[in-house]
Amino acid sequence: MLDAIRKNSLTLAIFTAITTGITAMIHGLTSPIIHHQSMLKKQELLDQIIPPQLYNNHLQNTCYFVSNPALGNNESHHLYLARMNSIPVAVAIETTAPNGYSGNIQMIIGASFDGIIYGTRVIEHHETPGLGDKIELRLSNWITSFNGKKIINHKDNSFAIKKDGGDFDQFTGATITPRAVVNTVKRTVIYIKSLPNQLNSLPICQEQNQ
Repeated sequence: MLDAIRKNSLTLAIFTAITTGITAMIHGLTSPIIHHQSMLKKQELLDQIIPPQLYNNHLQNTCYFVSNPALGNNESHHLYLARMNSIPVAVAIETTAPNGYSGNIQMIIGASFDGIIYGTRVIEHHETPGLGDKIELRLSNWITSFNGKKIINHKDNSFAIKKDGGDFDQFTGATITPRAVVNTVKRTVIYIKSLPNQLNSLPICQEQNQ
């Protein structure tokens, strides 16, 4: 009986060692592929909000952390700095709309330092399917209505949904979600306009050094 237990324990230990080794090997082989695919997906998103012809640096390798209430909370957000021949021309910046109908709406916005919006995308939300989820590009082109718009300052009353006297459509049966997005885009782009004097003091993203 004791010999059988020892034999089974040894067999189990060997099996565990082999499966652990195989798992580690598979992880080692697939991890670079997964990382590469993740980088490609991120670059595809960045190319949607800042036209590639506007810059000639490696955007993902020019990443900084920013923290400001204008971005919806006091957390750190990623900022990707676009440069043309070493001159800063635009940023892609993560931001949060804290007042969506069902909570936070996570976004990323590309804009120039003089307030021209190149693109906006929603990257995470919990809005009502069939109503508020029209902020997603795959469901509606509403989010592209920001493209080419220019924000002068916080007094720009045209930068609001039509129900509030602005230029942007709201959704039938849902005004809270588009209002939250429009207000966040306005607030974020105004913040972007204040960034040029801060660029040299921004902390570099840790992953940029890896």
